[in-house]
Amino acid sequence: MSEQWLEVTLPVPADRLDGVCETLTANGMAGLVVEEEGDFLRFLEQNRQYWDYVDEGLAARMKGASRVKFYVPDNEEGRKQLRRYLAGLEEYEPQTVSLREEDWATSWQKYYQPIPVGRRIYIVPDWMRGQPVPEGRTPLYLNPGLTFGTGAHPTTQLCLELLEEELRPGDRVLDLGCGSGILAIAALSLGASAAAGVDIDPKAADVAFENAALNGIGPGRLSVFAGDVLRDKKLAARLGLGQNRVVLANIVADVIIPLSGAAGELMTADGVFLTSGIIEGRQDEVASALEANGFVPAKHLKRNGWHAFLAKKREKA
Repeated sequence: MSEQWLEVTLPVPADRLDGVCETLTANGMAGLVVEEEGDFLRFLEQNRQYWDYVDEGLAARMKGASRVKFYVPDNEEGRKQLRRYLAGLEEYEPQTVSLREEDWATSWQKYYQPIPVGRRIYIVPDWMRGQPVPEGRTPLYLNPGLTFGTGAHPTTQLCLELLEEELRPGDRVLDLGCGSGILAIAALSLGASAAAGVDIDPKAADVAFENAALNGIGPGRLSVFAGDVLRDKKLAARLGLGQNRVVLANIVADVIIPLSGAAGELMTADGVFLTSGIIEGRQDEVASALEANGFVPAKHLKRNGWHAFLAKKREKA
């Protein structure tokens, strides 16, 4: 007998979407699907060959629309989880639909389409492997599941764009807070000789290695560690003190700020520190922390209320 699932939808004003996602994540729900008007317009553009006209009524209904979806088991335990996830969001009325397991398994997959990032990267869900890859782009195959990042969020895209610009063939790369491993895997696909990732979530290693295998990358080129590099000096040493030319941190400002005090020791003298995940309003704090810890912010990118920095070590007098 197949298990039942609840698809939960929260309609949210566009200007409050990030705050709602942050609350859900803080409450323990990491697997979120976000729908916005921009997603709808991109879907129309990518699939316009399949129809001769656009339903103007549907387009009007999607104007400014945004919502968050996630899934819980359709049983008493799942409803307890749902109440926990929605704590602090009582003003929003959840809409629920019951799904069979086989329907659930494919219902969330439809939200993931190939994503071109920067000039060279092309993120492809593994179930779409075999479809044509645009000329000049490097495919990055992922099996995103419902828990880890897929490359669709602006913070990940900003970090990938900076990585694409700065990576040199043969570089050694370190991803602090690696999650699904997407940044380290992208670096290896673009020519890095070796990459390491570290995450406080022990599940990250399994997901990162799974995604690496989808791209023909084995443990010989990718290493993933669980732990807190700020507190574990032995872990920091294993990550390669002074050996990584590219260090990445796509997390949040509150973690990037203390990491900026440790990142320099993990980098080569000519290394670059790429940071993203910085929400609007925190960018000046991050820039100040980078400068205070011996970095020069050389590039600042912004997209949809999120910020990213490329920082270089300050030359010693």
